[in-house]
Amino acid sequence: MSKKQENGLLFIWIVSVVATFGSLYFSEIRHYEPCKMCWIQRIFMYPIVIMTTIAFIQKNARIAVTTAVFAIIGGCVSLYHYGIQKLSFLADSAPSCGAVSCTGQYINWLGFITIPFLALTAFILIAGASFYLMKTVKEGK
Repeated sequence: MSKKQENGLLFIWIVSVVATFGSLYFSEIRHYEPCKMCWIQRIFMYPIVIMTTIAFIQKNARIAVTTAVFAIIGGCVSLYHYGIQKLSFLADSAPSCGAVSCTGQYINWLGFITIPFLALTAFILIAGASFYLMKTVKEGK
């Protein structure tokens, strides 16, 4: 495995670990109860930590296809979740989300940074790094 691939895997791992610990910080330390859409985003983020840990140990950059799929699906959920928080026409038609409303905003830093926005940012970074890794694997570098 090349140094570029090693660094790409490490980057994905760091982003996914920070996102995982960030979500656990909000729920376990700040006591913000996650809504159903937050749980779905967690379902797509948490395994990336495990996958990239194993891939790094095995020196297997081909895991990038799987991390890209997880990041794209998780990113779509995050984008929709962010949309129902910030766009009134989406919020009005938002599905019922259980005990905690998916339109609620526990944080709203600078008027636009919410928890789904943070998750979306992580998923975009992971997807970008995954595509970069796929390119390096294809080139054989």
